[in-house]
Amino acid sequence: MNTYQTNSQIDLSELDHCLLCHNAPCANECPNHYPIDRLIRSAYFKNYASARTIATGADCSACNAPCEKSCVLTEHSRPIPIRKLIHDLQEYGKDIVKSNENIQPDITMDICGVKLENPFLLSSSVVASSYDMCARAFNAGWAGAAFKTICTFQQHEASPRFSAIRNNSNHFFGFKNIEQLSDHSLNENLEIFRQLKRDYPNKVIIASIMGKNEKEWEMLAQECQSAGADVIECNFSCPNMEASDLGFTIGQNPNLVKKFTTAVRRGTTLPVLAKLTPNVADMVPMAIAAKQAGADGIAAINTINSITGVDIHSFTAQPDVHGKSIVGGYSGAAVKPIALRFISDLGHSKELQGMHISGMGGIQTWEDAVEFISLGAGSIQITTAVMQYGYRIIDDLIDGLKDYLKQMNIHSVREIIGAATKSVVEHDQIERDTILLPKFDVSKCIGCGRCYLSCLDGGHQAIEFDAKTRRPKLTGKKCVGCHLCRLVCPMNAISIATKRI
Repeated sequence: MNTYQTNSQIDLSELDHCLLCHNAPCANECPNHYPIDRLIRSAYFKNYASARTIATGADCSACNAPCEKSCVLTEHSRPIPIRKLIHDLQEYGKDIVKSNENIQPDITMDICGVKLENPFLLSSSVVASSYDMCARAFNAGWAGAAFKTICTFQQHEASPRFSAIRNNSNHFFGFKNIEQLSDHSLNENLEIFRQLKRDYPNKVIIASIMGKNEKEWEMLAQECQSAGADVIECNFSCPNMEASDLGFTIGQNPNLVKKFTTAVRRGTTLPVLAKLTPNVADMVPMAIAAKQAGADGIAAINTINSITGVDIHSFTAQPDVHGKSIVGGYSGAAVKPIALRFISDLGHSKELQGMHISGMGGIQTWEDAVEFISLGAGSIQITTAVMQYGYRIIDDLIDGLKDYLKQMNIHSVREIIGAATKSVVEHDQIERDTILLPKFDVSKCIGCGRCYLSCLDGGHQAIEFDAKTRRPKLTGKKCVGCHLCRLVCPMNAISIATKRI
């Protein structure tokens, strides 16, 4: 099996502090009009093949780099080394695994028979809350949108209503919202559906709905179908409702899931998805209840109950709404491992075989999407990455996915649905007798000693550190093969070597 990755000599670490600007000055100032912003964005989102293609056509040998001089970071920290990135992609990008150009991969999917031109949808949230927003997303290339949840009761939003956990480059990897449902009236939302379906007949409209009782759930499903929706999604999982008998409290009770799914099924002949909450120990019983009541698929996961932080000066949890806050929904890259766990649970359940799974939770790149698909997801929904980077990420989601399939000699993305499911096994099925020792590449090692410190204080004291050469040395008899050293190495200078029984 091919491995999709960049050559180790291509240093992409500088991209971490790139701001991924709108109307980027670096591209505007390029005298040769190279799409530098697209090159950087492709590399940032792991679409290395597209980055390499753009770099191949660039000739910067006689250029005084106005792109770097115009970088908005120049006066604040340091500009992105664009010429070096282009040079490295040209010089070392040749070693990126070559695509099989004889394959034109099929990236179409479907939700219970409703065709998707690609797997990527906007999830129900602020990113899909008006005609204009959905139209711009559709024009950009998104296959469809789960519209922000429709209801009949008035919304009372707080301000501010977002908070985030950031990395050192100020990008957020964890995001909290206390936002509620659509603030448009039912009739306004139905008219938006009619307009979208008229103007974008090949795009998929998922109507996310929430009712207060069975009659209302049924009515909403009926009205949305009449207005042109293609799929109904039951929001059993919003954590931010003012009333205690709405949102995720439904998704924690299989009897309520079954009751309201039954009501929705009465109101529509469209495919029905139950959007379930991760704020449970086990999602499978809720999914089974939805299936028994007539749901055709599951959407998961919604956001996780959270408090992202506390202002240690005012002692107020975030976001601070006039000195108070509430537990809210956590999303972003940080929740991806939790989301994958729930997708795996659903994919493993024999009772749920044949149900569509629409996966979401921390997806930013095509690679993230492939992970979800390989564990059983048949479509992908995204919100937080769009909130941070914009609808434009669809370019690299699609191009990266296509190139991956070419490199893997896979003709259709459908072929990998559930491909990784069998690799997740019960605890007693893991082989525990073989030890895989780490191998140190001294040519890559810079002598930081991180592996030594981690093994000394967090491992099994199996690494020695030579103070003169500043190089680590493995004591094989002590090593238990945990590979903590490999994970902390900033230079990827440690790999898996020999086996020890």
